[in-house]
Order: sequence, then structure tokens, then C-alpha cells
Amino acid sequence: MKVLGIETSCDETGVAIYDSGKGIIGDALYSQVELHAEYGGVVPELASRDHVRKTIPLVKEVLQQANCTKDDIDAIAYTKGPGLIGALFVGVGVGRSLAYAWGIPAIGVHHMEGHLLAPMLEDEKPDFPFVALLVSGGHTLLVDVKGLGQYDILGESIDDAAGEAFDKTAKIMGLGYPGGPALAKLAEKGRAGIYKLPRPMTDRPGLDFSFSGLKTAVANLYKDSDQSDQSLADIAYAFQEAVVDTIFIKCRRALEQTGHKRLVVAGGVSANVALRAKLTDLLESKGGKAYYPRPKFCTDNGAMIAYAGYCRYQAVQQKQGQFEEPVVRAKPRWPIAELD
Repeated sequence: MKVLGIETSCDETGVAIYDSGKGIIGDALYSQVELHAEYGGVVPELASRDHVRKTIPLVKEVLQQANCTKDDIDAIAYTKGPGLIGALFVGVGVGRSLAYAWGIPAIGVHHMEGHLLAPMLEDEKPDFPFVALLVSGGHTLLVDVKGLGQYDILGESIDDAAGEAFDKTAKIMGLGYPGGPALAKLAEKGRAGIYKLPRPMTDRPGLDFSFSGLKTAVANLYKDSDQSDQSLADIAYAFQEAVVDTIFIKCRRALEQTGHKRLVVAGGVSANVALRAKLTDLLESKGGKAYYPRPKFCTDNGAMIAYAGYCRYQAVQQKQGQFEEPVVRAKPRWPIAELD
């Protein structure tokens, strides 16, 4: 079967087709980075308008890529939430309307479940159960995953998410937008041991995260430094090292708490090379394995939504769920623990 997936939760328009026999057979992504760069962050109204302009053209492009017509599509999946309400409504409206017009089921997908399942698109797929680290611009979550829809939250960010901290820290240092990748690249030129930053909330029990104070510590370092190229690189190195160490400590605790030997790492920050290296070493030391999506599927994309939609379609067929009603309904706030 073939599922068309549509992602419009924030500032990237993604459309893809998942074929149950072949995997992803069509995939297109449009990023709004240039549109929002002059504002230093995402402008929700502009994001919504750009999704309106791009979604249908991308649907046509992906159908052509996959050598498909509408008659070949068995279901349409779209991001129902969480995300920016206006941006979500574009994808929900287009997806729900196409499903109604084409006479096929519509499936509203949870954005973070899409990320959680993204590593399943790779040749080496993790088996259930596993610990999932979902780490992006808007979320930092540790989840005990026992099966599809069986999610227990182990820990989450109580203020800034890791990706948000990367972007805000980069902005403090004048690195532009989006700042996270620029800061990670700058950190490659930094020197170890020049600056020492705290590892937030690692000196107490629990699996929650907090990166707001770390961002403030960097702001003070930056203000007191000579702000030379090398100083900026050293600060970037110290910041990235602190974030990676904090996540490493929490993941190690989560694995010990659950007894799992598999760790899934997904979301935009999962593309960070330093984070991948440290978590891969952690799992190998425990006789386990870490799983990641390929870099292009770390950020928001239609492929993960198409695949998650396929999984949900299969669950419906097994009497474990239901298709969307013919109503345009988005959920900008939607805890992943509410899924079943």
C-alpha cells in the first residue's frame, strides 16, 4: 500500500510517499529558512502563508517522482499536532480535503511520533521496546517505548529544549539564524578545557532537562570574553560539550532505569555529530545499540509522517484505532503520552 504524508507543523513543508513494499518512493522538502532569517526566528503568519503556496505543488512533485497518480494512493497522513496552529491547519486542511476528494482514509499523525518512528525507515530497524530520545528545537523528551502508541514519558525539558538552547545561544553569539548548526560547526574549531559550563540537573535524581540556565551562563561568558574568533569557538565547544554531556547522563540513567539495550535518537538535534558519537559509545559499552534516522530525516520531513501514517493505518486494520473524521482539526498542544 502507499501512504502520502504531509508535514507543515512549523517552518518546513514536507511531502513524501511511503510504499509498504519499497519504502520511501517520493520525497520533497521546502525549507523556509531564508524567509525567516531576517527576523531571527520563525514568524508564524509568514510560515502559514508559505505552506499554502508550497504544499500542493510539492504533492504534485512527489506524485511525479514516485510515478504515481491519485488512484495509487491508499491513505493520506498529515501532521495534526503539536506545532504552530496556523501552519498545522494548512497541512490538515490539504490532507483532509484530498482524502475526502479521493475517497481514501485520512490519518492525523503526532509530530513527535513521526520523529520517534523515523529510524524505522533505515535498513537497520530497532525492535520494541526501546528508550527514545526526542531532541529538537521544541522538545527534549526521554520516552520508554513499549510499542506503537505505548509511550511512558521518563523525562522532559522544563524550560528551553536542547535545540532551542542551541539557537538562542547562537543568537547571543551573533551567529545568525538558524543558529544551532552554525554553533555546532564553530565548536569544531574550539579547544577542550578552556571554559567550563554546568551540566544542568545532573547533580540530582530524575530525568528532566533544563537548558535555560546554561544559555545564561554562555551569555555571561560571551560578555566577559574578548570575542575573538578563537574565543567564540572555545565558548561554542564548551556549550556543546555541556549539552551533550547532560543528555548523555540522562540517557544512561534512562537505560539503567528501564533495562533496555536499545536507544532511538531522533529530532533535529539528533544530527549533531558529537551527540551521536557519545551516545553510540554509551550503547556499545552496554552491549546495546543506538539507532538514528539519516540526517535528512532528522529535521521535519514528510517521510516520517508518511511512515507513521502507514503504521497507524495498520493499527486501524487490526482494530486498534480509528481514521480521522471528515473534520479539519489540529492540536497545537498534544502530549505524546495521550496517544494510544
